[in-house]
Amino acid sequence: MMLHLRTLALALAAGMMSMGCAKQEESRLDMQAAAVRSDAILDAVLQGIHPEVRWAHGFTSTGMCEVTRRRVVMTNISAERRGSFLGVVDRFWRKSGYEMTAVNNSVEFPAIYARTIDGYRLSLRIGGKGQAFFQVDTPCARKSEVARSTSPATAFLDPSAELIPRPNIHSDFWSASGS
Repeated sequence: MMLHLRTLALALAAGMMSMGCAKQEESRLDMQAAAVRSDAILDAVLQGIHPEVRWAHGFTSTGMCEVTRRRVVMTNISAERRGSFLGVVDRFWRKSGYEMTAVNNSVEFPAIYARTIDGYRLSLRIGGKGQAFFQVDTPCARKSEVARSTSPATAFLDPSAELIPRPNIHSDFWSASGS
């Protein structure tokens, strides 16, 4: 009898937990709403960089329940200015309440990583020729279609180009070298 009651109690607890998970599932954002939130995160950080940099949309990718939005900086960030650029973004993310999760101090390809309180994962990586890549990965969201970003890019890209070119915009500040 005691074993039967214990089994019944465990079954009831499991049922209540799955009902709670179903309610949580229903209240989560869908993938489109998560993508819009990612755009807002990217828009804010890019607007917080002074002097401004020019950027283009990178490709959006979707998984089973997550979305990745990308922005590619078309302004050349010189080797001498990369630390300053990363510092501006680091300070902006910290001021925004994001937790800094990792730093790659590579001289050639530095990067910083952060997470928002609601589970969005952010990265800023510096690639070849000083090109900066921003990326936001969403937490798991309800499956839905994901539209293109409506944020207007600040750098022109040839619509027929298959790949985003290396940074091709000069900034008197960000592209400046120490020589």
